[in-house]
Amino acid sequence: MMNFSNVELGSFHGAQECDQASAFGGDFDFGHSCFTHYGCPSDMSDKVGRGRGNPSTSRIPRCAQSPRQATVVHSPRTNCAFRPIFHERSTHEDDQVLTQELWKLARKSGTLNLSNKALARVPKRLYDINEADADSKAVNLEQLTIKEEDAWWNQVPLNNLDLSSNTLTHISPKIENLQSLTVLTLHDNALVELPPEIGKLEKLMRLNVSHNKLSQLPREMYSLPELRHLNISYNEFDELNPDISDLHMLEFLDGGHNNIQSLPGGIGFLVRLTALLLPNNHIKELPPDLVNMRSLQKIDLMHNDLTSLPEDMGLLRKLECLYLQHNDILELPEFEGNEALSELHASNNFIKIIPKAMCSNLPHLKILDLRDNKITELPDELCLLRNLNRLDVSNNTISVLPVTLSSLAHLISLQVEGNPIKTIRRDILQCGTTRILKTLHDRALAKAKEEGGGVDDASTSAGISVTRLRGGQMDDGDIPGNFPDSFHHQQQQNGFQCHCPYPCQQQQMQQQFCVYEPLRNCQQYDRQTQGHIYEPETYQQQHQNGSLRSLFVQQQQQRMEYPYPGCFMYQQQQQQQFSYEQDPSSRSAVHPRWVYKLRHTRTLAVNLEELTSVPDQVFQIARDEGVHVVDFARNQLSTLPNGLQHMKDLVTELVLSNNVIGYVPQFISQFTRLSFLNLSNNLLNDLPTEFGVLNTLRELNIANNRFPCIPNCVYELQGLEILIASENHIKMLNVSGLQNMRRLSTLDLRNNDIETVPPILGNLTNITHLELVGNPFRQPRHQILMKGTDAIMSYLRDRIPT
Repeated sequence: MMNFSNVELGSFHGAQECDQASAFGGDFDFGHSCFTHYGCPSDMSDKVGRGRGNPSTSRIPRCAQSPRQATVVHSPRTNCAFRPIFHERSTHEDDQVLTQELWKLARKSGTLNLSNKALARVPKRLYDINEADADSKAVNLEQLTIKEEDAWWNQVPLNNLDLSSNTLTHISPKIENLQSLTVLTLHDNALVELPPEIGKLEKLMRLNVSHNKLSQLPREMYSLPELRHLNISYNEFDELNPDISDLHMLEFLDGGHNNIQSLPGGIGFLVRLTALLLPNNHIKELPPDLVNMRSLQKIDLMHNDLTSLPEDMGLLRKLECLYLQHNDILELPEFEGNEALSELHASNNFIKIIPKAMCSNLPHLKILDLRDNKITELPDELCLLRNLNRLDVSNNTISVLPVTLSSLAHLISLQVEGNPIKTIRRDILQCGTTRILKTLHDRALAKAKEEGGGVDDASTSAGISVTRLRGGQMDDGDIPGNFPDSFHHQQQQNGFQCHCPYPCQQQQMQQQFCVYEPLRNCQQYDRQTQGHIYEPETYQQQHQNGSLRSLFVQQQQQRMEYPYPGCFMYQQQQQQQFSYEQDPSSRSAVHPRWVYKLRHTRTLAVNLEELTSVPDQVFQIARDEGVHVVDFARNQLSTLPNGLQHMKDLVTELVLSNNVIGYVPQFISQFTRLSFLNLSNNLLNDLPTEFGVLNTLRELNIANNRFPCIPNCVYELQGLEILIASENHIKMLNVSGLQNMRRLSTLDLRNNDIETVPPILGNLTNITHLELVGNPFRQPRHQILMKGTDAIMSYLRDRIPT
């Protein structure tokens, strides 16, 4: 039973015992309902036992005895005044932020960080930090010998000043005293203007004044001779001053989230600019001289009022990323000359047609985003975008998907929802990209059989042959008049005749001669020989021989013994197959259009050909033409072709995904310029130890293989920034190895067998994108994984034992 006999209770009345109102500054009313509804927990003398109806009554169990009433004597409270948390900062408080420790650290390192200090004013002594103070000069020689690093002549001039995330409303003209500044960060303040004296900081290279209330910059600032990075986003600018063209060294300009209506005509003089970011403004048109900024690599114009783009966008030959979402654009240019463009985002516009010429002008395009437009038809020429990874045409009015999309070897994401597509069942569309492409491919094969065509016609639609598209040419097949082999090409066209004993379409295909597709020119010949000729050697046999025998050499040798020596295609190719090794200067063995394409795109791409090996001759020609991108995705290669060694000093990107590679030879370590390697969707379970010497490698994709762990040689790649190892059998994380990869920013380990995630992984602050979904570990939980990398890292750091 509860005993309340020793409890002493007494009345507690604020008006009698103390002056609560004065104690809290006179602003609080203790008679308010929020205080009287539940009553004061100590005020029980007059309310005990009054029943349950009174909400302020303190309830006591029925079985408990009534407590004795006793008066508690309270000592009188002293009146005290509370300082509110939010108050106007005084100058003295701001000056105290710059402590002596920060002062000494800034004089030693040249960097001063005063961000997020709630400063209303810049500390006064900050402007004199580059001058020797009286204390330093008063130190005698004996004291300096003891601690010479504190001597005033050893201090480093201030070059990096961070005053971001404060409440600054102005900057003193004394800023001119900091002549050594190279970086000035003022974002997230309440600045209304900048002093003209900022134009005297002649060494200033980076200036960030975003998230303020600026409407203009002082004219003197446009004379800064070394300014390379300028961020004025999230302000109140209505226009850009034409004097901005005087910043000849400017490389980065961010003016997003303002009210800019137009761009000045002289902006084209910023010839060193590589990034122009102007999203969320009200720009209606672009000045013609925009195309004079030949160094531009990224343009961001999303959320504006643009209706068109300059016709000569092709002059921006270094442009890689173009963002045009949420505008009023009616049509796209042909982008002739923009061969480096890899990302084109033009969703939420009013585009009706995809220019056919655009597809042939963008050989390196990887992302094409055209969702939420008015597109009614997709051209067959989309298959010319050989490197396309993502195509988003959702929420348009497309009714038919061209079968030529199935020839895009690197297409991993095809978004078509929100379209009235009638030729493909809805359940197939809902299955995703792989199923859609398979359906299109099957339909192409079926159509070819109905028309009596060969494999070469399997992906033919609207008069476009995929065989020709493999070379990047249209059906007209015209070669420029100044092409050195054009005369030889005409001779070949005039000299082709068919003597094949089987009835075929040879006469109609005389102008499509290509030395690397000999069996596809005669259907009957192909049917009787393809099964034997394309039979690959086993991997063990190929490895024992020391080198892979060329598939095409086998074909030539077998054709020499074939009982149809009268076939012209056989004779022609058998004669020319080995001519290159005998005379490297000869190009008679290779179709001139193919050589021209190599020379023009610097890319060797052969996909969806079921190749088991590649002749050395191919790589020798590619080397002579300066090719640096090699792509043999979606074939049947069991290892890297030996002829690839001819290009070890040239290749920067190597794509061998979707093959049956089970072994990577040691000569991969000789590729001294390799920066991108894609070995995904193969049969690999290890990499050679020599792999770790590839110091230039920046991105490695080994997804969907059979790795039981990340190979140790990968941890030696000091320059690696992106590692994709999803869809494997990795069971544990080697955090100590990951710590050696200082530049690693993206780590994808989805769908593996990882059972535990070490908490110390959270200390790897260089990783900004981490994917761990689809593993059997219990912690972190799935809800945390869905919140993103920051939440995962924070969770792991909190679990590190102290």
